[in-house]
Formats: sequence, structure tokens, C-alpha cells
Amino acid sequence: MAVKFVLASGSPRRRDFLSKAGYDFGVEPSEVEEWPPGKYPFHELCVSNAVLKARDVLGKHADAVVLGADTLVGLEGEVMGKPRDIEDAVCMLERLSGQRHEVCTGVCLCCGTEEYTFFEVTWVQFRDFGSSVIRDYMDRVSVMDKAGAYAIQEHGEMLVEGVEGSYDNVVGLPMNQVKAGLKRFGVMPSSD
Repeated sequence: MAVKFVLASGSPRRRDFLSKAGYDFGVEPSEVEEWPPGKYPFHELCVSNAVLKARDVLGKHADAVVLGADTLVGLEGEVMGKPRDIEDAVCMLERLSGQRHEVCTGVCLCCGTEEYTFFEVTWVQFRDFGSSVIRDYMDRVSVMDKAGAYAIQEHGEMLVEGVEGSYDNVVGLPMNQVKAGLKRFGVMPSSD
């Protein structure tokens, strides 16, 4: 019998990655309040939020392997989560313009009392752009649910000059590490 697998996220991008990789899974978005920037150091914050989400959903699916994830943007020590409002989104994109920043995704896989956590970092170099590009980008992309107020997979070419590391990680789920982690819990793609 296949191991039950639940994604503790409503992110369509994470669902898409797992579906394309051949996994059968349920979706139960976590309702837990995430730790805010400043609570923990950057990478630890991503992992801590992933753990919160996974444990929250594990409480409703005790027999399942649950995957929680959290993606944040870091620039020179500042942690950028999802923007509070449109002005905050504009401010984030202005700060990121012309800058090299890091994108960190923390992941927690848990089942019963066993937990496996990790994080992955990808470096992203932004083009130098002004307010007209920001307005044009925000007209095309809904940025309010995106860390750093951008989505690399949605018109990312308008903002991004280069990526060092996992592209999947910037979208929201470092799939190579996720596949290895799921295998530890006996969760395999149905196509295998």
C-alpha cells in the first residue's frame, strides 16, 4: 500500500512541482501563524516556519507523511517575506533592483514523531530597473503572496539577470532535495 502524503501548502507552484514529478498527494494548507522576520536568523526562520506548518497539518493527518515549506528572500541581512500591501511590494522591488540576493526555502517532512528538515539557498541577480518596470511587472503579476514581491516563473525575465543554484528553489520547492527526503519516508512517485 502506498504511503499517504500530504502537502501542507496551498501554493499552486508547489502542487505543480509535485504533480509533474509523479507524486500522489493530498493538499491541506496550514492555518498556523508563521514566525515573523527577526524571530530567528534567516535560514533558521525558513526551517522553523516549515516545521510549524508541517506539524500543524500532521495533527489532522496523523498517518501521513506531511511536507511543510517556507520560502523567503534575503538581502544584506534583511529578510523579505510577502509584502504587507502594494506600497511594501514596490519598496521591496526597488530595494532588490540591481542587487544580488538569496532565496531560501526551508522544508520539513514529518510522519509520526520523525522529522527531517533542510533548507536550500539560491542566489538571484536582479537587473537594474526603475519604477516603470516595477509598475509594468506588477500590472502583469499578482505579487502579494510572493516573498520579495516577485515570482521568477511569471515574467521573471523582466527582473532577473541570472540565477546561481536551483531554479525550483526560487519558485518555492527544491525538488532534488525534496525527492531524496520523501524517499527516506517511503514516498515514491507513482510513475516509478
